[in-house]
Amino acid sequence: MTGQSERTDLADGLSPGRLVQAMRAFSGALERHRGTLNRLNVYPVPDGDTGTNMALTLESVTKALEALDLDPAGADAMGAACRAIASGSLMGARGNSGVILCQILRGISGTFAPLSVVGAHDAAVALTEGSAAARAGVMRPVEGTMLTVAADAARAALEADGEAGGDLQEVFEAARQAAVSSLWRTPELLPVLAQAGVVDAGGAGLVLMYEAFLHVIGGRPMSEELPLPPEVSDRIAQGFGLERLEGPAGRTSSDASARREGARARPHGSAEGEGAGVADLRYEVMYFLEAPDEALGAFKSVWAGIGDSIVVVGGEGVWNCHIHTDDIGAAIEAALDVGRPREIRVTDLLDQVEEESWVRRAAELAPPVPSADEPAPVTSVVAVATGDGIRRIFYSLGVHHIVAGGQSMNPSTEQILEVVESVPGAEVVILPNNKNIVAVARQACEISQRPAFVVETAGIQEGLAALLEYDPGASAEENAAAMQAAAGRVRAGEVTRAVRGSDSDAGPIREGDWIGLSRSGIESVAATLSGAACGLLAKMLGDGDEIVTLIEGAGATAADTRRVSEWMRETWPGLALELHHGGQPLYPYLVSVE
Repeated sequence: MTGQSERTDLADGLSPGRLVQAMRAFSGALERHRGTLNRLNVYPVPDGDTGTNMALTLESVTKALEALDLDPAGADAMGAACRAIASGSLMGARGNSGVILCQILRGISGTFAPLSVVGAHDAAVALTEGSAAARAGVMRPVEGTMLTVAADAARAALEADGEAGGDLQEVFEAARQAAVSSLWRTPELLPVLAQAGVVDAGGAGLVLMYEAFLHVIGGRPMSEELPLPPEVSDRIAQGFGLERLEGPAGRTSSDASARREGARARPHGSAEGEGAGVADLRYEVMYFLEAPDEALGAFKSVWAGIGDSIVVVGGEGVWNCHIHTDDIGAAIEAALDVGRPREIRVTDLLDQVEEESWVRRAAELAPPVPSADEPAPVTSVVAVATGDGIRRIFYSLGVHHIVAGGQSMNPSTEQILEVVESVPGAEVVILPNNKNIVAVARQACEISQRPAFVVETAGIQEGLAALLEYDPGASAEENAAAMQAAAGRVRAGEVTRAVRGSDSDAGPIREGDWIGLSRSGIESVAATLSGAACGLLAKMLGDGDEIVTLIEGAGATAADTRRVSEWMRETWPGLALELHHGGQPLYPYLVSVE
């Protein structure tokens, strides 16, 4: 394909090269607006991950296109690009929104694939196919979501195709305008959006796809801001993101048991709306299923009886499956009955929603401002943590900036890197304080323009111990060595609640039991919080120990702490007990022994 023929393609339609550019522009836009899309996310669960899931899905698409090393002049350039888009979106789809977006892209790319250049009519048909494919992949479609936005955009594209006489730009412009109008109407169709005062997050992200096509077809700049109603933009600007976790009576995510019981008592698709019980289901289960296409009918029938927010997309023997359910075992067994599941991912939605609210609140708490006369340290410390009390303790021990995050809300490499590059010291030490964040922290160190080292702290307890060895005047390498040694001298544990029944070395576990965990595994099981804490300490303590530190989190009461303190005085009278209020979510007690 010569330069002249490429220009002719652009005048008349969408070439393979421009299709690749559109996917890159769409991916970049989702990444830029990821945070806002996450904050809009209240349906099907308010877990703040729609922007992340859509961005990761498109990231997989762009990686598949890059691996292709596409020759735009090749005989099958459009087909190759479309196959990469379909495969990349299927393999990279994350969460409910990502799987639906995958099906939209697969419908579009399936229409484009046989063509050498895409014209106006082709585009209108492709958008229609994408919308239909997405709706077909969802077992219980809910209006007021990205499905509605996609359908309205496709309808407008078909109308514009008939009126515009083959103008590709007018077709996509009509689609974008209809998508924005549809997005603004989503609260009228989905009460949970109206209650929260937002529009659908997935629909807002989908608008960026039409903008990306307009960008490469006519050179239209990508929007700096999402096209949101003014009142929604104002809510985002004012820090919206915490109050949405409450219902009309102020009910928060801690009312899990009552909500789950309500979900079980209410049939799906009841008078309260097709999606009424979605947010009451506890787990998100996703996996790839290798199974013959004809077996999917029986598989979907089983899933229809055990959950909601069901999306099954794919074909030719490979399927990306997504469900919200209270029965993890049944969700996986259904796959085993028809084929082979792989890359199984299970997310506790209640924990994710609860911790997401803590992360947002932590992000609003600014670090202390150093005095102008205070000299910059040689080494600054960046820590990952959640909980007002823990943040105060960390700042008092010399931490310069805290990145909000924890067990289920892991910060990205970019978030950590941004802080590493902004702190005052010439060198930096990072305390990830969670084993899931260590690898990301290492990546930030590798990319950083300044010397940076990771102290591999598996929890807040190790992080606190490490900070006792922090020397602002020493190099980052020296600090990291001393702090790692200090962290290694601490034995750490925590107490949390079991979300499902199981067996353990400490005995049988029922849903709702309190369990004490050390770095070696489950050490205690009890019906009460204080009983589990005392049982954990009994396993952790031994001769030669001197100090026990107990950090109270959400869920710990004064009565519980008093029982643990009294047990300590009676059983280990020679040990010193230090109590701190950490305020961390999910773990009422963090324990460390030195």
